[in-house]
Amino acid sequence: MGWWSRWKDRAPLPRRGASSRTVMYATSPLLAAKTPPWRSKFLVACLGLGFCVLLARAVYIQVIGTDFYQRQGEIRYARTLTLPANRGRIIDRNGLILATSVPAPSIWVIPKDLEAGRAEKRELARLLGMTVAELERRLSDNPNFVWLKRQVDESVAEQVKKLGVKGVHQVREYKRKYPEGEAAAHVVGFTNVEDRGQEGIELAFQNELAGRDGTRRVIKDRLGRVVEDLGESVNPVDGRDIELSIDSKVQFFAYQRLRDAVAQHKAKAGSVVVLDAQTGEVLALANYPSYSPDNRQNLTGAQLRNRALTDTFEPGSTMKPFIAALALESGRVRPDTVIHTAPGYLQITGSTIRDAHPHNALTVAEVIQKSSNVGTVKMAMQMQPREMWELFTEIGLGQRPQLRFPGVVSGRLRPYKSWRPIEQATMSYGYGLSVSLFQLARAYTVFARDGELIPVSITKNPEPTGGIRVFSPETAQAVRRMLQMAAGPGGTAPKAQTVGYSVGGKTGTAHKQEGRGYAGNKYRSWFVGLAPVEKPRIVVAVMIDEPSNGKYYGGDVAAPVFSEVVQQTLRMMGVPPDIEVRPAIVASQPAVEESF
Repeated sequence: MGWWSRWKDRAPLPRRGASSRTVMYATSPLLAAKTPPWRSKFLVACLGLGFCVLLARAVYIQVIGTDFYQRQGEIRYARTLTLPANRGRIIDRNGLILATSVPAPSIWVIPKDLEAGRAEKRELARLLGMTVAELERRLSDNPNFVWLKRQVDESVAEQVKKLGVKGVHQVREYKRKYPEGEAAAHVVGFTNVEDRGQEGIELAFQNELAGRDGTRRVIKDRLGRVVEDLGESVNPVDGRDIELSIDSKVQFFAYQRLRDAVAQHKAKAGSVVVLDAQTGEVLALANYPSYSPDNRQNLTGAQLRNRALTDTFEPGSTMKPFIAALALESGRVRPDTVIHTAPGYLQITGSTIRDAHPHNALTVAEVIQKSSNVGTVKMAMQMQPREMWELFTEIGLGQRPQLRFPGVVSGRLRPYKSWRPIEQATMSYGYGLSVSLFQLARAYTVFARDGELIPVSITKNPEPTGGIRVFSPETAQAVRRMLQMAAGPGGTAPKAQTVGYSVGGKTGTAHKQEGRGYAGNKYRSWFVGLAPVEKPRIVVAVMIDEPSNGKYYGGDVAAPVFSEVVQQTLRMMGVPPDIEVRPAIVASQPAVEESF
């Protein structure tokens, strides 16, 4: 038997009821056993080591890593609130509002705090324009915070508040309003829900319009309520207003006439550009189809595209006045120089160039009036390719217009060294290069400004600006008289004439390109002109894409839009009539079919 059994047998049993203090602990063999000294030393060393670790950790937290832990602590109770700056307004040249910010509540929820029955959820979903299933799906995204709907109407926010659903909250934000709607949509553009510009002026002038947000440090409770401020706030700097050169009345009228023309001719689209010939300001820039910046649901790329700036096309017969001007400027011809165009066609390196109707002998002025391809090519082939290329470059073709606006394109103009003779010939009447309608409108300012090409601006700049001299004043004035003939009796666009004002301009009609060739039954029609002729105030360019209602010549499709826009614009600008106002207008006379 072991020592425990022998000790137990010899130890006297305590009496019943005796106190436990009579137990002989001092005689316990466990206490009598010898403990190795290293155990106690090991225990003391462990305690000392643990103390050192705790001390080192305390020093690290309190001294070395104090900044990190203070930040972590602040994250759990302190918040930096953004004090949004008021976005600047966009106004037209007369101070009328084109875009402004208005208060708009946004609805958010803490899903884990939400206390709503089935009926309350159904009513909440109805007010926010969503299904119950969609509402439930959003609530399951995040237990701490979910946007239900941003920038709702005040009436909707008030009804949501009346529901009294716990966990549903509101915050005041701002959204943009666009009073001119579809008419100015492509000019003004729009912002996203975060109030950042996405298109148009809203995008081009984002930094100026947005300003600079301020900040405020606060302590918040778990429900998002501000308990206390921390330190000083940084006040926001509001965005500045942008004053455009656009005249909203001219813009609206141009858009209406364009929309009507597209519908009348069953066309695909259209654009109008109106420039102030004295200052280079853009008075109107309209496109159809358009969209409402306030409601962009189901928005398509066709609606969004600013065709006047982004779409390029072969300018066709609108290039003929520049060839005539270059021939006049170089002394090769005079306005009354006779050019023989019979028999109505000519051959160049195996290719045939034709007129729509054969003519015999035409003066240079009549070549422009009748839009003769043969007469234009005969003038162009007297020139070196470099001369034509330098002229096209000087009037801004093949270069991006210096206009602060997104999406502006440069078009295409190949180097003159690669031109073949047939290409030089076709370029003289607008084939083999591409331009935008805006580029074409600006190019015609050389005729309106007596030979100067002026810079253009989308912001208000009422002072006349200096330009680049391209032609002499005598040449520009001579070409203006040719343009007046083209828009008059015996020309290609008598329908461009308007009551009380003399006008001049040039039609353009061209087959649309498809792949490597041209579509046989798809056209672009345009008209570019100026008014009044003797002292032009405006340049107007009109383009109608794919008219399909039986008429497609620029004189029939685009010229009437030009006429209406010119008359209304000059009246709004207070320009006095320069010709006698007659009850009957010459536009009733038939137009000469142009060659294209």
